[in-house]
Amino acid sequence: MANTAVVASVIAKQSLAMLENNLEVFKTFYRAHESEFDQRVNGYMKGATINIRRPADFTVRSGATLSVQDVIEGTVPLTVDQQVGVDFQFTSTELTLLLNSSTDVAERVIKPAMSNLINYITNDVLTQAYRGAYNWVGTPGTRLTTFLGFTKGAERLDEMAAPSDGRTNVLCPNDYYGVLGANTAFYNPGIVNSAVRDGVVGDLCGMPTMMSQLTPTHTVGPLGGTPLVNGASQNVTYDTAKNTWASSLITDGWTAAAAARVKQGDVFTIANVYMVNPKTKAATNILQQFVVNADGSSDGSGNLTMSVSPPIITSGPYQTVNAAPADNAALTFLGTPSTPCRQNLAYHKTAMALAMVPMDMPPGAYGAARESYKGMSVRVIPVYDGTNDISKWRLDCLYGRKLIDPRLITRLSGT
Repeated sequence: MANTAVVASVIAKQSLAMLENNLEVFKTFYRAHESEFDQRVNGYMKGATINIRRPADFTVRSGATLSVQDVIEGTVPLTVDQQVGVDFQFTSTELTLLLNSSTDVAERVIKPAMSNLINYITNDVLTQAYRGAYNWVGTPGTRLTTFLGFTKGAERLDEMAAPSDGRTNVLCPNDYYGVLGANTAFYNPGIVNSAVRDGVVGDLCGMPTMMSQLTPTHTVGPLGGTPLVNGASQNVTYDTAKNTWASSLITDGWTAAAAARVKQGDVFTIANVYMVNPKTKAATNILQQFVVNADGSSDGSGNLTMSVSPPIITSGPYQTVNAAPADNAALTFLGTPSTPCRQNLAYHKTAMALAMVPMDMPPGAYGAARESYKGMSVRVIPVYDGTNDISKWRLDCLYGRKLIDPRLITRLSGT
């Protein structure tokens, strides 16, 4: 075991390089909060959770009369609680031979191990992002095959007043190549050559567009019945919703049986409840979309109370809708019940926060190694089985992810 530390260092360095080179999607998320987890307050670490402030908002007065507004700042918790890893083992004979070839280590062991780890983390972060995204343009289940359909993502971000820089599209392969085919219709040799020769969509609508096989799939809840709003005046104030960006919606009209109805991530609209311009608060002609925050089941009478986002706020600087839903207003869900649909995403960089934190080295872990670079961190710890002369290795990453501003992200399907 004399060379255990050398092997651990080789594995850590090569694992980190593969991790950093394959996390292109992660580079599109907000990473500025990582450094806060290393800071100390009165000599103590901050712990696993930091609270990110929601920006204050205001309305504009007209005229000379003073109209003072309270400054209300909500918070969004970002918790580093996701420990993931890959474990493998070598015999002493294999370890001796592998020491002489770091390339062999990389190709035979580290590459497939890190590939699985990267795939898991990427899918997890994208899943967290889509489940909190209440904007969904296009028709679920319809392939993106036209440039006009593709622009709906950028259009919705514009409607939500998302900054024009720092945007990204992440598409599943089926839709990515649908957009690629649409690009061949342009009278622009550069775009056509890029599409036909290189298979690259590139920047469209000012947004880099990347393909990922790891775009998550959402399966719509079973639904059932004719869901309606049960009771008027279900609006809330920002002060009550500032930390959750959610409110409860009491509904009825579901099939009269105690059964699962909605899934976390389901999106729906309410009759005559419209989105407002985020700057002027004027009503638009777009029905406000809501996302279900948790799986829900109806009771035997067809009643169901859901936690939904955004909160139903009808006035003030944080207004989200033109009016509260009327009693018996109809709910219309996007997608087909119990049917899966890939979740393409268009978003601004500050919508989703990601933090990867270097893990502590246990005092008793002989030969352990840790490498950190550009916000990426991998820890490698060996465990020796003396009975069977086998060296076991664990690779660990620790991270947290949180959708901190759902206004700046939309799902995208074809039209």
